[in-house]
Amino acid sequence: MKCEKIRVAAFGDNGHQIISELADHPLATLVAVSAVREDRIAGLANAANIRRCESFDDLLADPDVDLISLCSPRRRDQAHQAIAALRAGKCVYAEKPCAMSESDLDAIIETSRRTGRLFHEMAGTAFDQPYLSMRQVVASGQIGEVLQVLVQKSYPLHDRRPGDEDIDGGLLMQVGVHAVRMIEHVAGVRVAQARAIETMLGNGGRGRLRIAAGMQMTLENGGIASLICNYLNPPTFGKWGNEMLRIFGTGGFVESTDGGVRTRLVTSQKDFGPLNTDAPAIQYHDMFFDEMLGRSPMPMNLDAELHPTRVVIRAKASACEP
Repeated sequence: MKCEKIRVAAFGDNGHQIISELADHPLATLVAVSAVREDRIAGLANAANIRRCESFDDLLADPDVDLISLCSPRRRDQAHQAIAALRAGKCVYAEKPCAMSESDLDAIIETSRRTGRLFHEMAGTAFDQPYLSMRQVVASGQIGEVLQVLVQKSYPLHDRRPGDEDIDGGLLMQVGVHAVRMIEHVAGVRVAQARAIETMLGNGGRGRLRIAAGMQMTLENGGIASLICNYLNPPTFGKWGNEMLRIFGTGGFVESTDGGVRTRLVTSQKDFGPLNTDAPAIQYHDMFFDEMLGRSPMPMNLDAELHPTRVVIRAKASACEP
């Protein structure tokens, strides 16, 4: 790229939009926004120079935009918007789920390859701590071959949870995908098959909002995995996310519990106790910027990155309810 910094446009703030991360970034700067609340950008040092655009089409037509960060107001629309951006010559960074059907997911991948423009989902779960350290332990072979994985993702229920899954993707696809990433990107074993069950029990009349879901999976190496996800984390827990990940191998296990507060590595030779998680998390958008600038490749190819999304799309399509 010839420009001094990657010029980023943000569309929507329905998710983990990277606006604050661009306030003083060495590689990228925010140049335009659309469908973003003014309070999200008012405090930025360059707020006066950020273009406020009326529509997504305005961002597509802007020649001074290299990358569009998508947290679309309706997640159902996001895949088509990503494809339009790629066709317009923009790279795309998209909130999960980046697509809500397998055909749309395939279309994003094909369009990225055909246009030569880079696409990535906001898929950095495995590079946050303590999961980054757990990923390194598994890759080192300390616990042997992975045979079983158990994952939990629990968030609070609040009035902003939409009863229409087209807005945020729904429980399985916007929360469960994190758990599948933990299986594939942290435990390092790809899911072969998955089946899901979900319930609206306890949603208090919030439309079609699912409150709890689970998945049972077989892994490509012959192992198995289970996950639960829900909106049942009480505010008294003290952390927004009540997460748990246990990875069992032929030579031991590694685990993180209580939202990442507690970790442990135990092998057949020794109980190592808590993991060393002092190494800083690696920001996924930083790795994307490095790739755009030709500095270094992403840590996984696009197929591996998006396979957890593919898994939850398939599981959701055949999910049953009690």
